[in-house]
This record gives sequence, structure tokens and C-alpha cells, in this order.
Amino acid sequence: MNQHRRLIHSVILAGLVLAALPTFAAEARRVNINTADASQLALLPRVGPSVAQKIIDFRKENGPFKSAEDLMLVQGIGEKTFQLLKPYLAVSGETTLKEKVKAGKAAPPAKPAKDAAKDKKDKPEKEGER
Repeated sequence: MNQHRRLIHSVILAGLVLAALPTFAAEARRVNINTADASQLALLPRVGPSVAQKIIDFRKENGPFKSAEDLMLVQGIGEKTFQLLKPYLAVSGETTLKEKVKAGKAAPPAKPAKDAAKDKKDKPEKEGER
């Protein structure tokens, strides 16, 4: 009976550890937007030297960011860009991101076959295509 309990406890513990691994991996790749220099900020997706400098200038003029969402106050960072950056942002702690994050561009949703056929049917024919 004791052996059975130990096995169950071990399995539960292993499950908890495995469940926590993605959290640790995500936290390991952060940029503290209050302390990062331009080269560290440029590691973020869609952030190059120009936007990195805008972040630093904004920080110098307005003080530290109170929340990651405040980054949208910087010219050039809108809602869509912020959503790409959000998983990598921190307002405290150490900057741990060490390599450039590539921003994946989402593919446009595919049209259903019947809509594509309808669009083709609705287009006027060009001369010589009959």
C-alpha cells in the first residue's frame, strides 16, 4: 500500500513539474522595458533600432513604465505590435532575452471553395477570355 502511494505521489509530482516547464521557459525570455538598452529592446519582434530608441526616449521623458501596456504610448507601437511583444515584456526584474525573436506573420484566412467560385463567377470577363 505504501509503495502504491509513493508511486502515485511521484506521478503527480512529475506532472506538476512538467506542467510548470513552459511557464519557466516563457519567463526566461523577458526584456525589462524599464532597464533594457537599445540593443536589448531590438531583440523584440518588430522592434528595430529606431523603435528601440523611441522606447528609451519615451522612458527618459516620462519615467519608468508602470505596466507593459504603457508601451503602446510610444509612437510606432500599436495594439497589433503590442500583442506580439507582450509575452516578452517585463517592467521589473532582469532582461533575459538573448536572441532576436522573429515575428511570425499570420496567413490570411482561406476562402471557402464556394466563396472562391462565386468570386470567379462575379468577375466580369475580359475581352478575349470567352
